[in-house]
Amino acid sequence: MAVVPATEKDTKMLARLLRAEAEGEGAQGMLLAGNVMVNRVRAACIDFVDIRTIPQMVFQSPGGFEAVQKSYFYQRARDKEIRLARRLIQGERFHPAQNSLWFYRPEGPCPAEWFGQTNVGRFKAHCFFSPTYADCPEVY
Repeated sequence: MAVVPATEKDTKMLARLLRAEAEGEGAQGMLLAGNVMVNRVRAACIDFVDIRTIPQMVFQSPGGFEAVQKSYFYQRARDKEIRLARRLIQGERFHPAQNSLWFYRPEGPCPAEWFGQTNVGRFKAHCFFSPTYADCPEVY
């Protein structure tokens, strides 16, 4: 059962964002980035109180994803990423991003905190950050 509402168009949009944000991290890296994306739709907290759909999450401004400002995001979704997006929409979650609402790619090591959010781990080039349960129980 889906953990967020998604039409086929939404699924393809999520697939395009996975690729644009984390293709260089491989399938696992895209799944981790995707956990953050789906969590933002699930969470009615912090910066995501009014984000209830995949399109709202993808195009959130401010606070959204830089990839939507680049042409690579607007290319057709590929089957590989569509399959990954479907898995995420069905609720698959992966450590360290299973409860994360943010990720970014620092030049060096991951900071312990980023904008007040705790670092919960790294995968390849991306660091993942999660809120506390008290701040956002919906992602736990």
